[in-house]
Amino acid sequence: MKLLVTGGAGFIGSAFIRLSLAADPSLQIVNLDKLTYAGNLANLAEVVADARHRFVKGDICDAALVDSLLGEEGPDAIVHFAAESHVDRSILSASPAFETNLRGTFTLLEAARAHRIGRFVHVSTDEVYGSLEAPLEADENFPLNPSSPYSSTKAGSDLLARSYFLTHKLPVLITRASNNYGPYQFPEKLIPLMISNALEDLPLPVYGDGQQVRDWLYVDDHCRGIRAVLDRGRDGEIYNIGGNCSLPNLAVVRQILAATGKPESLIRYVADRPGHDRRYALSSAKLKRETGWAPRQDFAAGLAATVAWYRANHDWVAAVKSGEYRTYYERNYGGRATVAK
Repeated sequence: MKLLVTGGAGFIGSAFIRLSLAADPSLQIVNLDKLTYAGNLANLAEVVADARHRFVKGDICDAALVDSLLGEEGPDAIVHFAAESHVDRSILSASPAFETNLRGTFTLLEAARAHRIGRFVHVSTDEVYGSLEAPLEADENFPLNPSSPYSSTKAGSDLLARSYFLTHKLPVLITRASNNYGPYQFPEKLIPLMISNALEDLPLPVYGDGQQVRDWLYVDDHCRGIRAVLDRGRDGEIYNIGGNCSLPNLAVVRQILAATGKPESLIRYVADRPGHDRRYALSSAKLKRETGWAPRQDFAAGLAATVAWYRANHDWVAAVKSGEYRTYYERNYGGRATVAK
């Protein structure tokens, strides 16, 4: 099989490529990535010399490039990771999320239809379901209720992708995963941000009261779920991929401080994010029932391995936290008021 993977230099996309090439000696992957701030070729160091992996720098919104690449490579399937995926950045400026998540997905779907691609896996997020009151869990038929520009553009791209199955019979499958964590994650998301700040003895900015609940999924478990959908999922269907590990953000932060040996005095409560969803929760029963997939990584062990990776890869962290990242960090957190606790 030959795959076109979009966004394959990002956190989840690169994990998918590393895992997939290791699992299947016959697999070939063409990796299309624009190399925005979160795209990093260092994430692919393990496969850079592998002849089965070809990297192409390019934008999924570039219709001519996408059409040419599909015609040249003739992939059997597309696995679409490429996205502007950070809520805070979408609040600061929604335009990149609109362009990549909606226009980019449309460009890929049009090209996939023209070239009769055999399978199109659209990778999405549990955030499209919005905030849920306990004990509700969203299954795949749960109403969409996105809160941020990011999650709204992902919900829109989900609907667009499914419309290509319903209207054009393009074999689209949609996955919606809970919060990922693991090595190589850009340190704007909760876990890598808190780990990297803790290791540098910097303040750990916690939104509001820190009681927002998220379901945590180790990145390799997510990638195995995507592989299960690619191999055994039914065309036109949506599959949730969750980690069965719901924790308040503050509890996660405290576990990180314990794992890094740092004091809780580093926690700095800051004014909450606008429109911050209180609780995400989803059911993966359908994926387990139809493919046999289940998460393997225990959260405590996964977090320990993640902390160890960041501790051992100071140069990678230092490189990605320079330049543009510092500008974003100051813009997002610099003017945010401290909240007394």
